[in-house]
Amino acid sequence: MPPPEASLLAVDAGLRAGLAVYGPDGRLRSYRSTNFGSPARLKAGVFSVLNGTPGVERVVVEGGGTVADPWIREAERRGLGVRQVHAGIWREALILSRDRRTGVDAKQQADVLARRVIEWSGAPRPTSLRHDAAEAILLGLWGVVAVGWLSELPPSLRPG
Repeated sequence: MPPPEASLLAVDAGLRAGLAVYGPDGRLRSYRSTNFGSPARLKAGVFSVLNGTPGVERVVVEGGGTVADPWIREAERRGLGVRQVHAGIWREALILSRDRRTGVDAKQQADVLARRVIEWSGAPRPTSLRHDAAEAILLGLWGVVAVGWLSELPPSLRPG
């Protein structure tokens, strides 16, 4: 069991990125969307986000290439556990196949499930929820199960 101050940072990588922070109890602590605007600001922003995430021990990144590499490199430099995954991996675990036939369907279902995660976690409700933040929330939920912070998905968050 991780220490009570530990956190997992989930990143839907992009110049416009979704970020979600989970505690060791497997519950969502915070989430947001941020627009870095350029590759240079992304690199600087990664450093700031990691510095501003209390107790970060693990980072889970969805995406690849120039938008994911800065997250992976900085997490590794800090000695954090880091895992890069494709959206299809967490979507398969959290969203029924009929609800992810198209990218539009998958994003719509991600929004619905992310709102359920927010409620289950007791996190502040959003005034609006961008798809990148919703996907970071779900990536993080998948991540806390993958690292064992939650032994399984809570019944209210299981597909179906």
